[in-house]
Amino acid sequence: MDIRKTAKDGLAAAKKKKASYADIRHEIIHDRELSFTGGVPDPIEESLSAGWAVRVLVDGAWGFASSDDPALSITQLVDKAIIIAKASTKAMKSPVKLSPSKAETGEYRSIFRTDPFTVPVKEVGQFLADLDAALGQQAGMTSRSCFASFRKLGKWFFSSEGSDLFQTIVQTGAGLTLAQAKSRRERAERSYPTSSGQYETTGYELLAELDMKSQAPRLGEEVAQLMAAPECPQKITNLVLSGDMMSLVIHESIGHPLELDRVFGSERNFSGTSFATTDQLGQLQYGSKFVTVSSDPTASGGLGSFGWDDEGVRGHRVDLIKNGVLVDYLSSRETAARIGRTSTGAMRAEGWKNIPLVRMTNINLEPGDKTFDQLIGEVDDGIYMATPSSWSIDDLRKNFQFGCEIGWEIKGGKLAGVVKNPTFSGCTTLFWNNCEAIGDAAQFKIWGTPNCGKGQPGQNARTGQGASPARFTGIQVGG
Repeated sequence: MDIRKTAKDGLAAAKKKKASYADIRHEIIHDRELSFTGGVPDPIEESLSAGWAVRVLVDGAWGFASSDDPALSITQLVDKAIIIAKASTKAMKSPVKLSPSKAETGEYRSIFRTDPFTVPVKEVGQFLADLDAALGQQAGMTSRSCFASFRKLGKWFFSSEGSDLFQTIVQTGAGLTLAQAKSRRERAERSYPTSSGQYETTGYELLAELDMKSQAPRLGEEVAQLMAAPECPQKITNLVLSGDMMSLVIHESIGHPLELDRVFGSERNFSGTSFATTDQLGQLQYGSKFVTVSSDPTASGGLGSFGWDDEGVRGHRVDLIKNGVLVDYLSSRETAARIGRTSTGAMRAEGWKNIPLVRMTNINLEPGDKTFDQLIGEVDDGIYMATPSSWSIDDLRKNFQFGCEIGWEIKGGKLAGVVKNPTFSGCTTLFWNNCEAIGDAAQFKIWGTPNCGKGQPGQNARTGQGASPARFTGIQVGG
């Protein structure tokens, strides 16, 4: 199949049918996952899919159609999208306008040393078997698991404005968990590198870089400590959060509320709206002066890294919060036009089946200047918490509670005893305004989230959140 010729034929058909704008995507998606649970290899999960997606604007309304049926021609798919667009005009409140975007041509290839799909399945299985054996040597554990996950994307994009793009993106994830349970209520768990594993836009080399086997003794010891630990105290105190815990807080309390389609109400019936309304742009003191957060799909290795989004907008870094002040949103060409700006390049779909939505890229909290020892050492009394275990946040993304796998009391500038079931709660803007210190660049990592849900019908996106550990004052913990 000549993909470029097929797409050009589709664009010509859309123009003939009076579409004012059209774009066509073709994607090939290859996934593979291997895992062990309790010393037993699980069935290998593998899938390969390919298909076309067509999006058109007719009389100011969107139409979208997708298919993996080789018997359906591109012109037939365009005809379906045109019909849907014309039907959509009947429910249209105002015609869609797109912010200007430069036509792009070129290719993008994510950085990786070893394509994981060139590594024999038997070799990956042996790697996990060795890791599982190391986990099995930790005394007292009642469950254990480990996994390795790989994805390879081939993405073509063509638009009626002249864009002609191709991207190859390789992603790798891996992780492990150890747990001990005496009953349904009395259970302790430790994960590495974090609770859902670490995912990056990189190759098979990530498995060696994570050095997971060496972490097994420490995790086993921490599980045993948790089983004997007291509950996290309930009080208002100083709080230090690990980088992976910061990742989740950024995702839920900054990433989602700054999705501009959500701000305008497109998620209202599914998962809510946002307190960060556009009348507050440039005025809202979202956080303290230490808090600068950017959207950066150009960041190396982030799970939200790419060359162009699914509207053909080149990936670029943009500040969302600058020295604590709200200065921009995650946006598409349509939503950006509504506030008189250009797209921040955050329009992405879960594969060829779906229409693009505004999604997080890599949402990065800029590092500060504190070493980890300083973050802890400057606290006379407080709690250090690590590794997400639970979260809850309201429909406006304003009030939240997070739980962690493990915590330590801080006494006199030193980590003291372990506490179990550590939680903290608060209001988004009060919490971020209480940020008084952020770890330095040496501690910074972009943590990958492989399953961010959004949309109706639902889509899963892969996003990144970059962070160092950070310290907050006056935070409610426990309870």
